[in-house]
Amino acid sequence: MTILLTENLYIPSHTDNVALHLRHKRRKDIQTFGPQRTILLMHGATLPSESLFDVPVGDGSFMDCLARDGFDVYALNVRGFGGSTRPIGMEGAADDAPPQVRTETAVCDLRTAVDYVLATHTLPRLCLIGMSWGGTVTGAYTAAHSDKVEKLTLIAPQWINDGVSRLDPGGPIHAYRRFNVEAFHQRWLESVPEHKRNWILPTGWFEQWAAVILASDPAAQDGIIRAPAGVIQDVREYWSAGKAFYEPEKITVPVLLLHAEWDRDVNLNQMVALFPRFRNAPYRRWIEIGEGTHMVVMEQNRWQVFESIKAFLA
Repeated sequence: MTILLTENLYIPSHTDNVALHLRHKRRKDIQTFGPQRTILLMHGATLPSESLFDVPVGDGSFMDCLARDGFDVYALNVRGFGGSTRPIGMEGAADDAPPQVRTETAVCDLRTAVDYVLATHTLPRLCLIGMSWGGTVTGAYTAAHSDKVEKLTLIAPQWINDGVSRLDPGGPIHAYRRFNVEAFHQRWLESVPEHKRNWILPTGWFEQWAAVILASDPAAQDGIIRAPAGVIQDVREYWSAGKAFYEPEKITVPVLLLHAEWDRDVNLNQMVALFPRFRNAPYRRWIEIGEGTHMVVMEQNRWQVFESIKAFLA
C-alpha cells in the first residue's frame, strides 16, 4: 500500500509579518526527487490551492494522484488565500481599502516559494503548474526565471480577452470580493449540457469541494468567503485592455497548455492566440480536453489532466 506523507508549511514572505502556506505531499517510500519530479502548484484568482488541488474525491485529490505516481508535490497559497496571511486591507470592510494582492505581488510570493523548495532539496529547478490566474503568475515568473523552471504546465490560463472578462463583475473594485460558495454551483455547470451535469460532477463532489473552500477562510460566514480583488484590477488594466501581463516569448522551457471545451471563463479563441507565442520554448504541446469546464481539475474528466501532465513531465 502506498503511504503519502502530508505537511502544512508556513514560510516567511518578502513582507514582514506575512506568512505563506505551502501544502506538501509525497510518497513515504521515496526520499529523493529530481527537478522533473518536483512540482509546485499555483491556484487561480478566487479559490485557494486546497480547493483545486487537494479535495479527496474519486480516486483522490490532484495532489494525491501526482504524489502516488512518485512526484514531490507542493501547493502554494499566495497571501490573502487559504492558510496564508491576509493583508491588513482584507480585515475591514471591503470598501475600506484598495484592491488587495495584485498579480505582481503574487509573482513575488511564488518566487519566495520556489526559492524555498529549491533550497530545501538542493535543486537547481522544479516544475510549475498554474491554473487560470495561476497561469499568469507562473507564466510571468517563468518568463523572468526560466533558469529555475524545468517545465511549465498551464491549465486554462488567462489571456487577452475578446471582451470583458467573466471574472470582472463591473462597478467599483474594492479590497476583496465576497464569493458565495453555494451560488457557484450553477455558474460552474452553466455551459454543460443538462444531461451531462450529474456525470461531470458526481454526487457529493461539489459538497466536498464546498466544505474545503469554506474551511479555508477563517472569516467565512453564511457560505461566503473573501477573495482578494487585486486580480480584477489587473484584468481591467491588462487582459480586458488588450495588453498581456507577461511575454510568453521570454519562456525558454517546455510548455504544456491544457484547456477544456466547455470553459467559458477562458475560451478557445484565447488559447488559439496564446499557444503560438510560446515560440521560444524547446517544445510546446496543447491538449484540448472534451467535456470539461474551467474547473476540469475537479470533474469526471480530470484523469485526462493528470495523465497529460504525467506524460509531459516524464
